Amino acid sequence: MSKAETFAFGDPEPVLSSHITDNLGIWLLDNGRYYSTPTPWTGLARLLRANAYHGPILDFKTQLVMRGFKGSKVLKRRAMLAATTDYNVFANSYFQLVRNHFKEVIEVRHLPAINMRRAKEPDTYCILNTIGEIVNFKAGEVVHIKNYDVSQSVYGMPGYLGAIQSMLLNEDATLFRRKYYLNGAHTGYIFYSSSASLGEKEQNEIRKSLKSTKGPGNFKNTFLHIPNGREKDIQIIPVGDFSTKDELEKIKNISRDDIIAAHRMPPALAAIIPQNMTGFGDITKVDAVYKENEIEPIRETLLEINDHLLNTGKISFEAVQVSA
Repeated sequence: MSKAETFAFGDPEPVLSSHITDNLGIWLLDNGRYYSTPTPWTGLARLLRANAYHGPILDFKTQLVMRGFKGSKVLKRRAMLAATTDYNVFANSYFQLVRNHFKEVIEVRHLPAINMRRAKEPDTYCILNTIGEIVNFKAGEVVHIKNYDVSQSVYGMPGYLGAIQSMLLNEDATLFRRKYYLNGAHTGYIFYSSSASLGEKEQNEIRKSLKSTKGPGNFKNTFLHIPNGREKDIQIIPVGDFSTKDELEKIKNISRDDIIAAHRMPPALAAIIPQNMTGFGDITKVDAVYKENEIEPIRETLLEINDHLLNTGKISFEAVQVSA
């Protein structure tokens, strides 16, 4: 008596396996030397390349903040650009104040937020270097600029965390479509046979033939002949044929909208192609409103560094006129 047989090409594989969406809280690490970050900064850095919107939006926001930047002899544009990038990505920026023998600030250096940690003692910080060593700074040597987080007061937390699932979904949809085309069995189907003429040898040959359609040899045709076969002895039953639906476009659009909403980025500035004839309106007005409501508050926060500098070393952001 013959028995039913099932065959699959393999189990689903997760694209990403991280817990960056979890707010893990903070606690002292390394025998109480420094505080852990509330969420892994390395995970937030990886997110910058997860889809076509999140990273570019943050980069664009950084460029808008830096538009009209006027540096000083102690704080150069390169250092401020790096600090602004850190603030937009991690909601934390760090500056090192280099002083002379008279305790005057002669240089302000950027410290990478991804490696900076608040030490146990107040107003003290350390950095985790690339070889795992901890370098401590003196009290008052580091200026930490951060936003406010209601759950803790040690580190800032970026406001876009609520859209992380949409960011990963956008990436998952793209990777699925890529695998869909790279895999010869991309449509997903059940190869069903009810023919008594298919012996074990023939079944193995069919299985081998189907396996060979994967990878570089995808989209191969398979010839199957069953002597004295009946109608519907062989059936191909689709399982969620992705190519015949608009699921990819829906997922990409919905997750995209979530991402730009989390960044409070107007669609006109997010490089989105308008789907109607009217477009997104006057882009100069959109730019002015966005600058007033989003960019200026970031600048005001970053300008806290001036509280630690003399008049000759303070920075500013000059107004830049944008014409149509």
